[in-house]
Amino acid sequence: MLDLFSLKGKVALFTGGNRGLGKAMAIGLAKAGADVAVVGRQHDQAVIDDIEACGVRGKFFIHDLENIEAIPELVKSVKAQFGHIDILINNAGVQSRHKAVDFPKKDWDFVLNVNLNAPFFLCQEVGRLMLAQGRGKIINIASLLTFQGGVTVPAYAASKGAVAQFSKALSNEWAGQGVNVNCIVPGYMDTEMNAALMADPTRSTQIMARIPAGRWGKPEDMVGAVIYLASSASDYVNGSTLVVDGGWMGR
Repeated sequence: MLDLFSLKGKVALFTGGNRGLGKAMAIGLAKAGADVAVVGRQHDQAVIDDIEACGVRGKFFIHDLENIEAIPELVKSVKAQFGHIDILINNAGVQSRHKAVDFPKKDWDFVLNVNLNAPFFLCQEVGRLMLAQGRGKIINIASLLTFQGGVTVPAYAASKGAVAQFSKALSNEWAGQGVNVNCIVPGYMDTEMNAALMADPTRSTQIMARIPAGRWGKPEDMVGAVIYLASSASDYVNGSTLVVDGGWMGR
């Protein structure tokens, strides 16, 4: 039964895998047997050391996700290093908070480029390889703001809503060709991105009151979900949005 969840011999391309939720998930994939290519803006040897300590290969690829035009070269480099790509996790994301009436265009473009455009074109580029090999797992990290509007984060909400929708669109085209495309939605997690919310006594109290589990999520709470969707255990799961939120959405 455990073989269903094994990632031995698989190669994962993971954006934003060197901090917070991403780091926990990247190391989780390594523990399940996958080689991991981590993509980020600045080299982080520590996460590669943690990955390789699991007995698998790890390599860091420096890439600015705002540079959409360079995505084909990034994917080419990962494939050249590892030979194939079996798993893609689009995890990297950015946030910008402004009242909607004052939201700067440069911040809107920044959030949409990193959170929406880069994941789509990575799916497109890696998807070509997966379709050619007849198998692959794509996991896009969405958000509770896939379903809700939030406050002072219109660009983030727009990007995450769109990620879930294009994931369904890709699944409709690719599910019959051996490529699974799904999303994971983290709930309110104790990460750097949510530091401002956690420090706000009013908002933090409001959030906690709605989480049946009675706590903010931790990065390690994401590991089981990502291994499931990356493994053979989810071979008949397509176009789904798996919510990992301590019960927030059910409240």
